[in-house]
Amino acid sequence: MTATDSSVSLCIPARYGSSRFPGKPLALLAGKPLIQHVYEAVRQVSHVGQIMVITDQEAIYQRVQDFGGEVCLVRDACRTGTDRVAKVVSQLKYDVVVNLQADEIPQHPGLLNDLILPFVQSRDGIGTLKRKLYRTQDLANPSIVKVVTDHQGHALYFSRSPIPCWRDGIPSGNDCVAFMHLGIYIFRKAELLRFASLPTGYLEDAEKLEQLRALEHGLPIRVWETAHESIRIDHPEDVHTAEALLSRNSFEPQKSSSGAM
Repeated sequence: MTATDSSVSLCIPARYGSSRFPGKPLALLAGKPLIQHVYEAVRQVSHVGQIMVITDQEAIYQRVQDFGGEVCLVRDACRTGTDRVAKVVSQLKYDVVVNLQADEIPQHPGLLNDLILPFVQSRDGIGTLKRKLYRTQDLANPSIVKVVTDHQGHALYFSRSPIPCWRDGIPSGNDCVAFMHLGIYIFRKAELLRFASLPTGYLEDAEKLEQLRALEHGLPIRVWETAHESIRIDHPEDVHTAEALLSRNSFEPQKSSSGAM
């Protein structure tokens, strides 16, 4: 598969239940449910050949059908969004699978291209993205997951705590204090199924970060950097901020209801 002819299946696991924001995928932003904003943004990525929402709730299933999206209902209890994606692997058209969270709206198609293009040209089995953090207050925010990598770009650790911890203070003139992890994953099908077959790890359970399951069991994760922004909805109070960002966003969705480009 080359960078010019690659196609991937992109899955959006959309769970109804959330301790911080129940029903979040159906929350209205500028008159549309959040899940529709995510779906329409992804349709702008030329290397995405299939988009599928995977949900556990009839209301989300029906709403996606209403706007013409491909959707699958999986009522089985699943540990994480990635485990939910693995449940429908037989329905995915392509060997490369992207898992995009239902509360992350890409603001530019380049965000996903920064993950897809290098991955399909590599031999890696799992990949994800990072972006520079500039504000020290973000380093201490547990809702913002941080990642550290080795010189080859493989993840060493992900944490809700500050990593790295600047023992002597952040040096003057160092504008990048850390790297934020974006909750977007890319797998080859065999590695996706292998990941889903593994037991929940000690670190995964402690941090509530599914990607730590892979690291605990020796599955490497390649991390590429992006400068492109996304809109993340964690709490109900984030909706107003997201609407303001969407109103300034020039990344317009196509009018076609098809999930393929």
